[in-house]
Amino acid sequence: MPRKFLKKWTPDPEKLKARKHLRLLGDVLHASFLWQFNRGNVAKACAIGIFCMWIPVPSQMLLAAIGAVYFRANLPVSVALVFVSNPVTTPAMSYFCYKLGAILLGIPARKFNFELSIDWLANGMLLVWKPFLLGVSLAAVVSSVVAYYGALLLWRLHIIQKLRSNRALRLKRRR
Repeated sequence: MPRKFLKKWTPDPEKLKARKHLRLLGDVLHASFLWQFNRGNVAKACAIGIFCMWIPVPSQMLLAAIGAVYFRANLPVSVALVFVSNPVTTPAMSYFCYKLGAILLGIPARKFNFELSIDWLANGMLLVWKPFLLGVSLAAVVSSVVAYYGALLLWRLHIIQKLRSNRALRLKRRR
């Protein structure tokens, strides 16, 4: 993962610290590990962000930020990855989790019509909560482990490619 690319797209920590509504966090935002772009911090942030992406609650960004602070990971990366789940992708992700949970529990998947209403959440969710919760849990754990090791691998491949190109440049200059 190129540091320059990641730094280009992340907000300036000093500007974030100056915002009034973020002052409530106090000195937590001043911790340097939240803003460092190294292999370990970014890999942990990828795992945290992808894990929180699967959690079906409205406060996914807050959970990712708390996870970044707790696990000493990069804050902007962990919060940004939560946006993979959005109003466009969430229905497909939820259906995938429900089907996965139903397959693992060995129960036939029921047809249901999702409605964004309190009545459906109170009554309709009662029919599908067990397979849905199992599917969400499994998807969150597996995808966060894949994201962690995938980020480590991509970072390593980037470093290898950069070393090879530097070596080729040095050989070219010698000629």
